[in-house]
Amino acid sequence: MFGNVFNGKKVLITGNTGFKGSWLSVWLLTLGAEVIGVSNDIPTKPSLFQALGLDKKIKYIQADVRDLTSIVNIVASEKPHFLFHLAAQPIVAESYANPIATFTTNVIGTTAVLEALRVSNHECYAVFITTDKCYENLGELYSYKENDRLGGKDPYSASKASSELAINAWFHSYFKLPSSKVKIAVARSGNVIGGGDWGYARLVPDCVRAWSLEQSVAIRNPQAIRPWQHVLEPLSGYLRCAQVLASQPSAISGEAFNFGPAPESSYTVLQLIEALDKHWEFTNVANRINLNQSASFQESNFLLLNSQKALELLQWKPLLSFEEAVRYTAIWYSEYYKGSTNMYAITEAQLEEYKQLASQQKMNWAS
Repeated sequence: MFGNVFNGKKVLITGNTGFKGSWLSVWLLTLGAEVIGVSNDIPTKPSLFQALGLDKKIKYIQADVRDLTSIVNIVASEKPHFLFHLAAQPIVAESYANPIATFTTNVIGTTAVLEALRVSNHECYAVFITTDKCYENLGELYSYKENDRLGGKDPYSASKASSELAINAWFHSYFKLPSSKVKIAVARSGNVIGGGDWGYARLVPDCVRAWSLEQSVAIRNPQAIRPWQHVLEPLSGYLRCAQVLASQPSAISGEAFNFGPAPESSYTVLQLIEALDKHWEFTNVANRINLNQSASFQESNFLLLNSQKALELLQWKPLLSFEEAVRYTAIWYSEYYKGSTNMYAITEAQLEEYKQLASQQKMNWAS
């Protein structure tokens, strides 16, 4: 799988204790990688990182991504063959409450990782993960392409667009030079769902937290359309991007890629809740949804991604239907709230099912 490029290799993940970082750690462990995680804390309670016991399965280094000296020392000492930069402040609502922390984490943190790679200048293939919200949102039913204008009217979106400008500057100033041994690419994905996400002010976590307590869930914008996808979908794209970056660096170094679901997987917030609710087998709460909440901050109604470039250059495409993504998600949470004691095995089983589907559909990365 992925041409066996991760087997026996050091792979550093910033933000490893988060939702995506934890799933990515599990996948890389199954690929035989030596995983090194860098994070300043456990971001949520409950925590997927803790539920899976990942502190006993990887090398975990506690450090703030904004601390340049620490990040430079870690990269120089570990010399990872691959690096995935996921560390970020990812919550729109939190960005309104704490805009400075959002900008320093997302921009200064990104530049610290870039600078650590520049200073070390060892052979390393790095994928910087940003977001679909880095695009200047026109508020129209339009699928954004990688060459569309970056921007943002809220602190989170603006901070991610700014981090992309920094990545572009380091690429052209340093990593594009013949003397550089560092190759980088950018990955953008959107509204990811899946078991083990307990992020604040995020739709699915809000639902499962409320329903597990026999309470209804309050939603802000029920008609907002989002490109929902299971977490394994963009992760397969990140890993495929790193694989191609290592094998054909001249083809994609410095490039950005969207990893979004198929257009037919774009549903409203309300439709996602209703689909998730169908799989919720162990709660008797009568009124599960409260539609009477007004948002305290502005959110866009439409946000879609065009992933044609990833298909053409990486031979990547999404595998799961909207219904399958919701099923995976609901089953994981159901097992957790029923008290299952081995969530790592359940997580690994869902990953294995996904990998088998990729093999059946003859995806390039599945070999």
